[in-house]
Amino acid sequence: MERAAVPSMVREERLREWIAQYSGAVMKTCRAYLGDPEEAEDAVQDTFFKAWKHMDAYERKGIQNDKAWLLRIAVNTCRDYRRSAWFRHMDRRLDQLPDIPSRDQDRALALDICRLKERYKQVVLLYYYQGLTLKETGQALGIPQTTVFRRLEKARELLRESLEGGDADA
Repeated sequence: MERAAVPSMVREERLREWIAQYSGAVMKTCRAYLGDPEEAEDAVQDTFFKAWKHMDAYERKGIQNDKAWLLRIAVNTCRDYRRSAWFRHMDRRLDQLPDIPSRDQDRALALDICRLKERYKQVVLLYYYQGLTLKETGQALGIPQTTVFRRLEKARELLRESLEGGDADA
């Protein structure tokens, strides 16, 4: 098998390509998910380390969409960060998020997105913020395309209620 002769060179080159091509998208996702630029940088590094570590599984499964696969790792890494005891005890104020727009209406929407339950926030961030298709979003989260569609509908409904002054229980 040709790949077995130079696996480290192939892995390193692929990792360099992924970092060059997708580090911005992974960083945006991590910053939006964690709300802390320093934590997001750590999560990005962990994401690419995990991608490098699991590259054999990537090749075995014949994954077609690199970006969706990397964003799935990023989302899972961010979930792990948010579950850690250290992260739970940090002072996390939503108004400290670095990439929130300055216009009041855009700011309100961004804050409402951050307040959504994880299942809805994930699909909104990947579909709207990262520009993935329904299929790619489903691949990134490991859920069917129809589930992505339903979660997006529910998220839009919750956001609409919240922006209109309703008391949506996100």
